[in-house]
Amino acid sequence: MAIKRIELLGVPVDILQPEELEMTVLELLARPGTKQIIFLSIWDLLKARHRGEFQDCVKNADLVLPISKSIIRGANFLKKNVPVRYNPFTTVINVMSVLDNHYKSLYLLGSHKQTMLMAEQNVKDTFPNLRIVGRYNGYYNKAMEPNIIQSIYKTSPALVLLSDGVKDKNCWAFKRRNQFASSIFMYYKDALGIFSKRIKRVSEETFDKGHEVFHEVIKNPLKIFLIFPYAKYILSLVWCRLFNND
Repeated sequence: MAIKRIELLGVPVDILQPEELEMTVLELLARPGTKQIIFLSIWDLLKARHRGEFQDCVKNADLVLPISKSIIRGANFLKKNVPVRYNPFTTVINVMSVLDNHYKSLYLLGSHKQTMLMAEQNVKDTFPNLRIVGRYNGYYNKAMEPNIIQSIYKTSPALVLLSDGVKDKNCWAFKRRNQFASSIFMYYKDALGIFSKRIKRVSEETFDKGHEVFHEVIKNPLKIFLIFPYAKYILSLVWCRLFNND
């Protein structure tokens, strides 16, 4: 595959040119077993620096796409190969377009029932060749999980799109990776909300400027305290630059 993997503060980040996305998705599909695409924010990167399940999840992911401008700047500051920054929802659309062009299948998991129904209909309207072979709401009772896993295993969709209401988020597929046949798993919290038009997506202009964090702070003012882990990130970059230690 046309992927070059670097490490930023010990966390893997992939360099993938947008024009190579289709070929990469098709190559992933051709491989057996559970595959995973992760959208890596700066906060995810900081979390993945610490030993634990999330670190293992990121390190074992087949494709780690950076979505924060701070990651791009960090790679540049440390004089590494600079990755391409991806807009998560635009990337979801592009991946689904590839699958639609090749008459593949999709499983939806997450959100509330009404949101799921609206999102499913809009996905069908937008991607007429993409077969939805199953769906299940998020926020489900733990007792229902074996049925969900069995459903995904039996239908073996090309893509399982996970959204809000999936407790383990990115780690959901990683923790259960040995229970599926052959699917790509991709988690994006707002995916079904945007597809149902219940959530307004961040504009391309705002995303390109790296200002999407301000929208998050407006929705949740407590996120202003993310300034402290961000300061730690900057200090870690400076330390690595001074002592050539990543």
